[in-house]
Amino acid sequence: MTNQLKTTPHRGPSDHSVRDQVVEAATQHFGHYGYEKTTVSDLAKAIGFSKAYIYKFFDSKQAIGEVICANRLAMIMAVVESAISDAPTASEKLRRMFRAIVEAGSDLFFHDRKLYDIAAVAGREQWPSAVAHDERLARLVRDIVLEGRQSGEFERKTPLDDAVQAIHLVMRPYISPVQLQYNLDIVTTAPVHLSALILRSLAP
Repeated sequence: MTNQLKTTPHRGPSDHSVRDQVVEAATQHFGHYGYEKTTVSDLAKAIGFSKAYIYKFFDSKQAIGEVICANRLAMIMAVVESAISDAPTASEKLRRMFRAIVEAGSDLFFHDRKLYDIAAVAGREQWPSAVAHDERLARLVRDIVLEGRQSGEFERKTPLDDAVQAIHLVMRPYISPVQLQYNLDIVTTAPVHLSALILRSLAP
């Protein structure tokens, strides 16, 4: 099963419009019935297109899910980036990043439970969208640690890659959709306590 979307060399605006229409309809359908319980045939009937027509734009149900998942993860990253944009220090950026990503993930779980399941499947099966999201978060952590080292807020003895990996591992149960759903009872306190722990470990 391929993870890539089908492309054709001369696809026009109308085709792009139909593709977007398929994604929008699929988002609503998956949101109501769930991703894993829906087949492409179910989706075709709900949208009013033939199954073959949907396959003109997407190789598989997973390819459609990939677009929806990427859209949702991009929304989470936008929330995180907005939260840290005006943080005065690297320490505050780390606190806000942790809190924002947990809150955004929890909000998706409670308000779009069926779509949250797509993110959980993506994480469990390591879809490209989930992998890219994880890598983007790791880069963000790396940037914050570098900023803190340059400002003198954080120690510089620990190899940078080791520090970044350790922080990422501490955050993982609260940023991975697969694991977050089992930690929802402590999402209000975990970011506070764990970010404080991380910052103490980073102190010079």
